[in-house]
Amino acid sequence: MTEMVYGTIPVSSGDPVLPRWWRTVDKWTLSCILALFGIGLLLGLAASPPLAAKNGFEPFHYVQRQAFFGSVAIVVLFVTSMMSPTLVRRLAVLGFLCAFVALAGLPFLGTDFGKGAVRWYSLGFASVQPSEFLKPGFIVVAAWFMAASQEIGGPPGKSYSLVLTVVIVLMLAMQPDFGQAALVLFGWGVMYFVAGAPMILLVALAGVVVFGGTIAYANSEHFARRIDGFLNPDVDPTTQLGYATNAIREGGFFGVGVGEGTVKWSLPDAHTDFIIAVAAEEYGLICVLAIIALYATIVVRSLVRLMRERDPFIRLAGCGLACIVGVQAMINMGVAVRLLPAKGMTLPFVSYGGSSVIASGIAVGMLLAFTRSRPQGQIGDLLLRRGRSG
Repeated sequence: MTEMVYGTIPVSSGDPVLPRWWRTVDKWTLSCILALFGIGLLLGLAASPPLAAKNGFEPFHYVQRQAFFGSVAIVVLFVTSMMSPTLVRRLAVLGFLCAFVALAGLPFLGTDFGKGAVRWYSLGFASVQPSEFLKPGFIVVAAWFMAASQEIGGPPGKSYSLVLTVVIVLMLAMQPDFGQAALVLFGWGVMYFVAGAPMILLVALAGVVVFGGTIAYANSEHFARRIDGFLNPDVDPTTQLGYATNAIREGGFFGVGVGEGTVKWSLPDAHTDFIIAVAAEEYGLICVLAIIALYATIVVRSLVRLMRERDPFIRLAGCGLACIVGVQAMINMGVAVRLLPAKGMTLPFVSYGGSSVIASGIAVGMLLAFTRSRPQGQIGDLLLRRGRSG
C-alpha cells in the first residue's frame, strides 16, 4: 500500500501478471468501486424486500440476484483491468459491434416491459439492455478514431466519430431513451474537447442539442411529459419524484434509522433509479455525501493519472470512460433531488440491474487498465525533450 501514498513502483515487464497488476493498478479507485458495490448490497437489503413481496418472491430475491450480477461484474472488472490497452481496444471494438447490432434489432425483437420505451431483450430468466454495453465500447471506438486522426497521414477520425455518434444518438432517441443518448453525446464531447476541438464547434454542437431537444419536446409525448413534470413548481406527492423528494427531506443529516424508511414501500423503482432516496431516508445526508465522495474520487484520480499519459488513445478513452461513469451517477442523483428531469438511469454499482452493473464493471475495468502505471516517461518530460531538441 506504500505506493498509494508515495507514488507508483517501477515494474519490469517480466514480472508475473498478478504482481505486476497489483503494483500498477490505481488502488484508491479500485477501493472506491468495491465500496460502492458493498453500499449497493446494503441498500438493496433495505430497498428490495417490498418489491419482492409484491411480486411473490423471497424477501431477499433481488439482493441475491444483485450479489450474483455484482460478482460477475467484479470478476469482469478484474480481468479487464489486467489487460493491455491494445487488447482492451480490440475486445471493445468487437463488443461495440455486437451491442450496436443488438441496439439496431430492438425495434423488431425488443420489449418495453410496460414502461413505454423499447430498451430491453427479454430472455425469460433475465433481461438485457444493449445500450448499457454499447457505452464503454463506443467510448473506446470513438477514442481510437480521434487518436488515429492525430497521426501524420491518418484518417479523418474525428469526422468518423461524429457520424457514429449521431447514428447512435438517433437510435437511442427512437426508443426513446434520451438519457442514454445525452450520456453518449456527452462522452463524445469530452473526448472531442480533450482531442483539441475548437470551442466554436462545441458551442455549435450545444446549439444543435438544444434544437434537437426542442424538436423532441414538440414530437415526443414521453419526452414532453418528463420536461413538463420537471418544470412544474408543484410536485405531485403521489409520483415517484414526490415520494423521493419527501424521503430525502425526512432523512435529514443522519437518517431515520436502518430499516425504518417508508419510501421503499411506495416507490416501484426504489431499488434501481431511486436507490439514493432510500439511502438518504435511512442513512441521511452523511451516507449520500460518502457516495458522492466515492464517485468523485474515481473520476478525479483517473483524470489525474491520465494527465501523465502520453498515448493519445489511452488519454482520450480514459477521459471518456471516467466522465460517463461520473456523469451517470450525477444524473441519477440529480433526478432524485429534482435538479434534472426524470431519466430512468441507474446509479453505477449501487442500483439493482444485471445489465447496468456488468456494463459498469466492463467500463471501470477498462478505465483501470488505461490508468495503470506503465514504464514510460510522463507527457511533460516528452514535451520538455522536444523543446530542447528544437
